[in-house]
Amino acid sequence: MEKIRHSFAHILALSIKELYPDVKFGTGPAIENGFYYDIQTKNPINENDLKRIENKMRENIKKNIVFKKKSITKKEAQEIFKDQPFKLEILKELKDISIYETESFIDLCSGPHIKSTKELNPKAFKLEKIAGAYFKGDEKNPMLTRVYGLAFNTEKELEDYLKLKEEAEARDHRILGEKLGIFMFDDEVGSGLPLWLPNGTILRNIIKNYLYEELEKNDYEFIETPHIGKISLWQTSGHWENYRENIYSPIDIEGEKFLLKPMNCPFHVKIFKSKLRSYKELPIKLAEFGTVYRFERSGTLHGLTRVRGFTQDDAHVWCMQDQLEEELSKLLKHGLKILRKFGFKEYKIYLSTRPEKYAGTEEGWKKATKALETVLNNHKIDYDIDNGGGVFYGPKIDIKIKDSLNREWQCTTIQVDFNLPDRFQMFYINEKGEKEKPLMLHRALTGSLERFIGVLIEHYAGALPFWLSPVQIKILPISDKFNKYANEVKKELESYRVKVFNESETISKKIRQGEIEKIPYLLIVGEKEKNSKTVSVRKRGKGDIGVKTIEEFKNIIIKEK
Repeated sequence: MEKIRHSFAHILALSIKELYPDVKFGTGPAIENGFYYDIQTKNPINENDLKRIENKMRENIKKNIVFKKKSITKKEAQEIFKDQPFKLEILKELKDISIYETESFIDLCSGPHIKSTKELNPKAFKLEKIAGAYFKGDEKNPMLTRVYGLAFNTEKELEDYLKLKEEAEARDHRILGEKLGIFMFDDEVGSGLPLWLPNGTILRNIIKNYLYEELEKNDYEFIETPHIGKISLWQTSGHWENYRENIYSPIDIEGEKFLLKPMNCPFHVKIFKSKLRSYKELPIKLAEFGTVYRFERSGTLHGLTRVRGFTQDDAHVWCMQDQLEEELSKLLKHGLKILRKFGFKEYKIYLSTRPEKYAGTEEGWKKATKALETVLNNHKIDYDIDNGGGVFYGPKIDIKIKDSLNREWQCTTIQVDFNLPDRFQMFYINEKGEKEKPLMLHRALTGSLERFIGVLIEHYAGALPFWLSPVQIKILPISDKFNKYANEVKKELESYRVKVFNESETISKKIRQGEIEKIPYLLIVGEKEKNSKTVSVRKRGKGDIGVKTIEEFKNIIIKEK
């Protein structure tokens, strides 16, 4: 499939060259689900031109064009590409040079390709969109136009993908988030910094309150730490050295350098070290909903799932060596339980091993990795190895949840750290009255609240379960004269999150608005309902379910809750 998609990229370039003879080419690889080519034309192309280019591609595919490979010298390549400045730039980095000829289009390429366009299915591809892309991904270089295409083996595969993509777009949390009053962004506030609207703040609190209850049952203690700290904290921890590209520039305060907090760990270490610890206290579990700030390039930002400031459900566990497997097992079970509570029943688990850039000894890494392997095997959990995917201070287990569109999202992570206890000279007093270094575990069960809420919105297409819905019930008076009765009904349901829609709109508009907001239950009240002390109930996804007394309605929602 990669060869087919790569070959489609060359046919795209050939077709653009025939339609726009002045074109200058960047690169054009195969990518997941398709291909792209970066180009520069005198008169920039736009989305309206894609159909024309697509038709030209189909004409070329029918010609049974052969893909011919040749090895050439650098001098020959310089002559061939003398009018292609981006190719000449790429040429500087190459030693062994090969080209592919696709009729009049010649490209610097090592392949592989299919033999001819006879192997391409003209009904199984589609030009999807255009975007801007800096040459070589460097913002100092010229901006090129990137033409994206999709390619599959069969027309049905393409149709299935387009349906899935359409469904994903209908679930886009960036659109639904504003419609549902969850969050917004503002240019003056800054990219990647969400503003939480009233419904979003309620949703955050529902999640946090649930986690508070769960963690308290599991012997966690809650702490809070500042948003800034001295740079020396992260120099000692190793983050400044190993994650510097993701950390904002230091702030000068009265001659001392401070950082916007990129990680909570050093603060938690300081709290652990604030008094002498005994083996009798271990394991010690400190948890925080800590907001951190990390530098992300503007091109990588994506709604709530990639932001510059986010709140982690962060916790650290310090334990003795003989407690390690038990604590890892508890974290794994607890993480899976919480994901199931939020409706995620499918997931994929990865064991992420030592990266190229790491701290500590090989022996320490082996021991920590072995402990994670043992726990996964004891629970009979299937997992994949993510070679080199660990963090610099230790290996980890990553749980990637699958949403309703079968997309994977990284949320839960459990990490073993033998680096920070060394760097911060942490110890506890063991049974013999001697100092001993504890093991340190990092864990986040939902990851960041921002990403988790973004994933939740898309998973449920905005129709959050009753217990998670910021507004569970909305009461719709038929006219203003029934507002008093609507408020009486609200009082009867005060243990739930209820709002009265008392704006002067027609009842049909109120119902429509309630459906757009994806409220689980809409209660319509008018003369008939007021006189009989009832409500007309509309359930999300089912419509009108009849007239109920308040007690009958309470029984319905008690079951759902």
